[in-house]
Amino acid sequence: MRGMQSSGRGAPDATLSADDLRQVVTEACDGWDVDGERVLVLVPDGTRTCPLAEVFAAVHAALQARVASLDVLIALGTHQPMADDAMRAHLGLGSAEQHARDFPKVRLHNHAWDQAGELVEVGRFTPRQVEEISDGRLSLEVPVHINRRAVEFDRILILGPVFPHEVAGYSGGNKYLFPGISGKLIIDFFHWLGALITNRGIIGVKHTPVREVLDRCAAMVKADKRALCMVVRPGDGTLAGLYHGTPEVAWSAAADLSAQVHVRWCDKPFHTVLARMPAMYADVWTAGKGMYKTEPVVADGGEVILWAPHVTEVSRVHGHVLERIGYHVRDWFVKQWDRFEHEPWGVLAHSTHVRGDGSFEDGVERPRVKVTLATGIPRAVCEKIALGYRDPASIDPADFEGREDEGVLYVPKAGELLFRLR
Repeated sequence: MRGMQSSGRGAPDATLSADDLRQVVTEACDGWDVDGERVLVLVPDGTRTCPLAEVFAAVHAALQARVASLDVLIALGTHQPMADDAMRAHLGLGSAEQHARDFPKVRLHNHAWDQAGELVEVGRFTPRQVEEISDGRLSLEVPVHINRRAVEFDRILILGPVFPHEVAGYSGGNKYLFPGISGKLIIDFFHWLGALITNRGIIGVKHTPVREVLDRCAAMVKADKRALCMVVRPGDGTLAGLYHGTPEVAWSAAADLSAQVHVRWCDKPFHTVLARMPAMYADVWTAGKGMYKTEPVVADGGEVILWAPHVTEVSRVHGHVLERIGYHVRDWFVKQWDRFEHEPWGVLAHSTHVRGDGSFEDGVERPRVKVTLATGIPRAVCEKIALGYRDPASIDPADFEGREDEGVLYVPKAGELLFRLR
């Protein structure tokens, strides 16, 4: 399986047509022995830009007459579950009546990362393995749990885009298994590993210790696995590429193209960044991507403003933890580990990723970058969680546009395009 060659098409300047999409999907499905089998399809939630409905329609057309069932599992990780109507719209299934009539083999499920009855253990990492993978940063035993459907179904098909990512280096591929449909302990482990390496040290890097963890975890899942990995053109959401094969090889081809499509190289750092967060990011937990993707080009002492008037919550799932621990640099936690080791490590990782690099010495925290929320979250809450506050109504994007020569960067749709210094 790992020797399989990736197939598909794509190029930095390409825009795949609807016919291109269907041809790649048909090629992928025709070469897959799924007759009479139960297929589990893993897809992202609404926090990823991609033409999911079009890809799923092509998959359904190619497989529905051949398979016994075609269940769809939303790879939420620890995100909030999607409502039934939102899932149907997400996949282009129409109303409940249309779904029942036109897609009778398709059942929809949300991943439940926090429900023990929905999870099974498929393996474990020993302390020695963890030391090896983490280059000595961590040493502990880690059980690997995954949604029970991953072992109950005959085949798994991953549908999802690939972007630069703050924890894994690049998203996609086996990341739809871990953390997409996995349990809390393994999620916490590799998110904290990524945080120890730091966002700037890992984002946009193809081969990372975290990706090694994901691939080793995926090898514990014995179902036959394939993937259709998309590379989405920034701005218009069209496809620059679509690749199929095993999750490893399809992801690898897509990550290579993503590195050309989703990275903007800058000649000098900026002292001010205005990151306008689209509506698909409903809380700071997801809108923090505006910081992750721009941190590498912010000058020491600079500021990133996350402009998202629609955001009124720190996190719909983890807000109670974040309001207790706040947002801090990595060493705030590492050098006070006895205070924080029992907190959810995945939440600690998110905290450090949003806060960015910095130091904690002699009881004084010195973040490298100021992070300001221009959201619907009140000033008192921003101060409580150690982030800056700005009234979102005070922002006029015209004040930030066209000023890159002055050290001011405006990102009109932040969260998926990575900015890096040459």
